[in-house]
Amino acid sequence: MASDGREMVAIDYLAIGAVLLFGVPHGGLDGAVARRVGWPTTTIARIIFHFAYVMIAAVVSLIWWVFPVPSLAIFLIISAIHFGVSDIRHIMQVGKNHWLPLLAHGGLVSIAIPGFQSDAVAPIFAVLVGEEGGTFLLQVIDFLLKPYILIVCAYLAYSILEKGWIHSAFNLIILLLLAYLLAPLLSFALYFCLWHSRAHTIRIWQSISVAERRRCLQETFAYSIAAWVTAAGFFWYFQANPDNILIQLTFIGLAALTVPHMVLVDFADSKLHRLMAP
Repeated sequence: MASDGREMVAIDYLAIGAVLLFGVPHGGLDGAVARRVGWPTTTIARIIFHFAYVMIAAVVSLIWWVFPVPSLAIFLIISAIHFGVSDIRHIMQVGKNHWLPLLAHGGLVSIAIPGFQSDAVAPIFAVLVGEEGGTFLLQVIDFLLKPYILIVCAYLAYSILEKGWIHSAFNLIILLLLAYLLAPLLSFALYFCLWHSRAHTIRIWQSISVAERRRCLQETFAYSIAAWVTAAGFFWYFQANPDNILIQLTFIGLAALTVPHMVLVDFADSKLHRLMAP
């Protein structure tokens, strides 16, 4: 289904294509993150890492298949945490409380995009979890939208007092305006590809040695090809509405890959940096 409730249109295909082609590959750097937090570099260790990564993603996909509504709800929550932390990671300080910026940035994808465009998101949620489950989740998001806007306003006031946050707050306002004005798939693709994935890739790339970068490129290429081939296989196997399959592959696939990605980036790697901080 398209973001406007009819069949998908060109902008929807372009948005999903951008997510799959330019957004998904940023997770290919997770091997470098694993080695940075102490994962062994032997051949057996590398095989175990890649196998565990794929198995976690497969289990998440299976759980979604059996429990779609709770899975989408949990995906929205962990996405809020992951995106929120990622957006403010460059200015977070060890020992400081960042709950207000985290809530403001984290709510962009999980609350603002579906909340601002609920009529357009409804058919997408219906494809992912069924019409009844999608309606329920959108009602919860609609309930959270006004408190979220108040949080954003408080964050703006906070950023004026704490000058180090003003740039991030300004960026959030731009992203929120895009979420309000644009179709949900397009606003999500712009954020995911040009903001989140780009920042993550640059941050990891700059933190690893030159010798490590060649291996990272190889892993990123291999992971990306594997993800695209798997998606193509599912698209071919399930002879259903191609638009629905494309939506399911994109967002269930993102959910599956986000869990192992978060384990490394938001927990193991962040904990290491906290321990190393003076």
